[in-house]
Amino acid sequence: MNARKITYLLLREAGIGVALVLICVVFIFAAPHFASYRNMMNIFTQISINTVIAVGMTFVILLGGIDLSVGSVLALCTIVAGLTITSEALPAGLAITLAVFASLVVGALCGLFNGFVSERWRIHSFVVTLGMLNIARGAALQISDSRTLFGFPEAFSNLGAQTVFGLPVIFIMAMTLVIICSIILNRSVFGRMIYAIGNNEEAVRLSGHNTIVYKISAYVICGGCVGIAGIMYMLRLNMASPILGVGFELNAIAAVVIGGTSMMGGKGSLIGTFLGASIIGVLNNGLLLLGMGDFARQIVTGLIIVAAVVIDTYRNKVLLKFQEND
Repeated sequence: MNARKITYLLLREAGIGVALVLICVVFIFAAPHFASYRNMMNIFTQISINTVIAVGMTFVILLGGIDLSVGSVLALCTIVAGLTITSEALPAGLAITLAVFASLVVGALCGLFNGFVSERWRIHSFVVTLGMLNIARGAALQISDSRTLFGFPEAFSNLGAQTVFGLPVIFIMAMTLVIICSIILNRSVFGRMIYAIGNNEEAVRLSGHNTIVYKISAYVICGGCVGIAGIMYMLRLNMASPILGVGFELNAIAAVVIGGTSMMGGKGSLIGTFLGASIIGVLNNGLLLLGMGDFARQIVTGLIIVAAVVIDTYRNKVLLKFQEND
């Protein structure tokens, strides 16, 4: 393999991984206790929920869409699951099972609404999901009477504190979802259609495929991922609140964009999304250890998002030149 080919592969696949390694190296030397086992476990835990939401967001952005409602839908999912799991009329085992199912169904239904309305009436997903942002938040506040739910069964609470092979359970859940969805995107007809529609929807439609079904399905997957994230949030903090999830959509979009997925659709990977979520988590953790406040960390995150988009633009131009020369 010549140097030109190696450079091409690095630009296409490894750039975000190299950036993550460099950021970690900087914090290892600059931030006290960054490399400690306890802090590493904190980072794994912190990136898990954003990773799961960003996985679903990747499906939508690969189509050239966006979902601004994921934070509010997360709150609604936790409230519905929280009301189910704390029901005194149900035995603990059944309550936990129904709570997980309820969270998944609520998330998927919200995604179905977003996708159906957007495609049926040809309304941009930005507008539809902005409406769902308010619908879901209002519904969460209404059905919970604006109260936070506690008192989950002990079996459920204990699961969130467990580790497998030294790794937090919710991190294992997140990585399992990344692997499964990566296989779907890269090894299935459905995944190839998602990429194809993102690149040229009209060509796919003229070839005889029903693009609407695939696009609605992507929003349902996104909503389902939010439902999973809702259960993970409850496992981590043993609570459900109608006001949680504010700004989660921005972190998820940031993870997807930093991971190299094009906002125009058709280009990206879930491995990149995971690395993007990892970069956000490492930055927040490292900057916190350095004593930087919340507001300053938000500024840094925003600057990184802009920089990621600019870098991605130049990277795509370089890759195009490589392809043209080959």
